[in-house]
Amino acid sequence: MLRLHPYEYHRPRTVNEAIALLAEHAGDAMPIAGGTDLVPNMKHRLFTPGHLVSLRGIEEMRGIGEDEAGFTIGAATSLDHVATDEAIRNALPSLARACSLVSGPQLRRMGTLGGNVCLDTRCTYYNQTLFWRKALGYCLKKDGTACHVVKGGTRCVAAHSADAATALLPLDAELRIAGPEGERTTPIGGFFTSDGVWNRRMSPGELLVSIHVPRQRAGTRHSFQKLRARDSIDFPMLNLAVRVDFEADGVVAGVQMAASAMGSYPRKLGKLDEGVAGAPLTESVVEALAREAFRQCHPLTNIPVDAEWRRAMVPVLVRRAMVEIRA
Repeated sequence: MLRLHPYEYHRPRTVNEAIALLAEHAGDAMPIAGGTDLVPNMKHRLFTPGHLVSLRGIEEMRGIGEDEAGFTIGAATSLDHVATDEAIRNALPSLARACSLVSGPQLRRMGTLGGNVCLDTRCTYYNQTLFWRKALGYCLKKDGTACHVVKGGTRCVAAHSADAATALLPLDAELRIAGPEGERTTPIGGFFTSDGVWNRRMSPGELLVSIHVPRQRAGTRHSFQKLRARDSIDFPMLNLAVRVDFEADGVVAGVQMAASAMGSYPRKLGKLDEGVAGAPLTESVVEALAREAFRQCHPLTNIPVDAEWRRAMVPVLVRRAMVEIRA
């Protein structure tokens, strides 16, 4: 049986109280909302904080608000709440679908949108018991000096595996972050880094308070596709979020795609508008987009599934997304 280590559990009622507790116990404290990823990692001794700062009692971080500018979703709002909210399902179907595909129903009711955005990266050589990792000799992400994915690598390439975070990229979401130095807002496209040890531009003493998704333009269609071994619960082997903006006459104005579960951050694909903008979304256009996505996506061997097969599935997911968008 894997047991938790001793720790002290704090229940602040405001964002400022939570930030003060994280600062008071800096280096030995972590925030916890649903705990669906953090608690298993603690049992594996990947994290051993002496203090957990609960975010569940902070009303400011819960709920979904809508105005003319778009939607503001509290970071402690459950994934199930986002997935089933009627307004989100109508206006942001790709985000609702991504949240509905995270793990299983029990964990979606506990897990939060903010927790998914800040989800720790995963790797075959990292998400194991202490006994397993010790026998191997550890890795760059935890306690070791060697990367077992990229031989001789000096930078961790553990996989970004967050579904909702990937869906938020083409939606141009903005993150509201609070810390000891005050509040700041950052676009989600600039939030992630390529370092798998800590793949987000956010200090351990800061909190993600809310996510703002701007209202989408008329004629915009979205799709989210997830590849996993068991559709009931597994982490992704590949994620693809797609946004297509159409002109009033039905031709394509622009295309955005984001892919994840390949490297340490969700990657926004480039050069997708070339030869596509101004044309209808025909089969030949879809195939051109599928080829370009395949060219840009190169999964690593950081999860226990054949990387070449995962890459071969990239154009398949592009085609599936376009079928939904054209429907």
